[in-house]
Amino acid sequence: MDNLQYMSGFGNEFVSEDPRCLGAVPKNQNSPQTCPYGLYAEQLSGSAFTCPRTSNKRSWLYRILPSAKHEPFKPYHHSFLTHDWDSVPPNPNQMRWAPFHIPSVQEIGKVDFVEGLHTLCGAGDPKVRTGLAVHVYTCNSGMGDKAFYSSDGNLLLVPQQGTLYITTEFGKMVVEPNEICVIQLGMRFSVNVDGMSRGYILEVFGASFELPDLGPIGANGLANPRDFLTPTACYEDRSCDYTIVSKYQGKLFCAKQDHSPFDVVGWHGNYTPYKYNLDRFMVINAVKFDHADPSIFTVLTAQSTRPGVAIADFVIFPPRWSVQEHTFRPPYYHRNCMSEFMGIIKGDYEAKKGSLPGGGTLHSMMTPHGPDAACFEAASREEMVPKVVAAGTQAFMFESSMSMAITNWGNETCRVVDDEYFQCWAPIQKHFDPQWDPSEQFEE
Repeated sequence: MDNLQYMSGFGNEFVSEDPRCLGAVPKNQNSPQTCPYGLYAEQLSGSAFTCPRTSNKRSWLYRILPSAKHEPFKPYHHSFLTHDWDSVPPNPNQMRWAPFHIPSVQEIGKVDFVEGLHTLCGAGDPKVRTGLAVHVYTCNSGMGDKAFYSSDGNLLLVPQQGTLYITTEFGKMVVEPNEICVIQLGMRFSVNVDGMSRGYILEVFGASFELPDLGPIGANGLANPRDFLTPTACYEDRSCDYTIVSKYQGKLFCAKQDHSPFDVVGWHGNYTPYKYNLDRFMVINAVKFDHADPSIFTVLTAQSTRPGVAIADFVIFPPRWSVQEHTFRPPYYHRNCMSEFMGIIKGDYEAKKGSLPGGGTLHSMMTPHGPDAACFEAASREEMVPKVVAAGTQAFMFESSMSMAITNWGNETCRVVDDEYFQCWAPIQKHFDPQWDPSEQFEE
């Protein structure tokens, strides 16, 4: 279904034409006086016009009809999408959710991607262009003649169950579990599914996702630019009763139009949707001693105005070798000035039992967390031989410098909150021995 091209360099300029209309992209942005094939030129800007060249994001779309041709927007009722972070009293406790329920067609009828959106937690305000929201989607049918876009933020989609068949203004993408895609601010898209589907969405207000700097790692490692894919132009010229759904200031609005919004015959620019296969991530890890910070697993980051501080990082914990000597190998016990939402795409998380694919955990700012009791005891006594960690699994984390609040749906309505999560640390035993002989410590 999709026809993708390598981005070859994150943020580079691309030119794409539907092969049915070669030459659709003119040599200049909006000249000659009329575009080839009688198309309309339209610019989609993802940054201010005056941003430095290195951060200036825009694409020119050459389409059959301009996107301005639609009826006025009207409110679109949605019960579970919100940026009201004050409806539930703050809760600093460790939170865990069981797998989020996917309604079947027999249960409540057809639920598409938009209807299946639920906001779990977040912080900030899209009106002032700073902050983030964590959403969950659970759906059982395609969107049909309906398209969606966010005027609030950039969307990072993480499918957990079910393949997403995504049509965008730039072309088509097929995104499977263990892949991710980013659909940036203002880009219209429609999602089709082939059954019960579930996944996670990280929405970031006012910042773009980018690759983290590598520093001493050097030129290669983590997510390499060449492994990101962007669609090639693929237009449809179709008259129909189409609904455009806009997310604006945390609310949904809809407008009717008489044609498909996916009528872009050609485009060029550096502001595109893209996808990435998490199996392509080049893991960096400790090979002598100690446990490196989880920042070495960052795939994409959305930076704040403070150097080195992210509004949100997307981090994964893929299969990898563990080879450290004289080291407690699982993640260390931890209190963090960041908020950490974790989900599992497949398998289980090696440092804690009980977390399941399709669920999640939230460890809020400065709330302690770490390995459960069983993990600590086993890792403290295991033989220090090389072994594969997290084989057949894929866990991820949305980490943010903002203190995230839980929505009413996340706290009550979804009915999958694990009230016994704290019990995983209850069996931890005291091992303190004031008579311990320092000579028993391994020699450096």
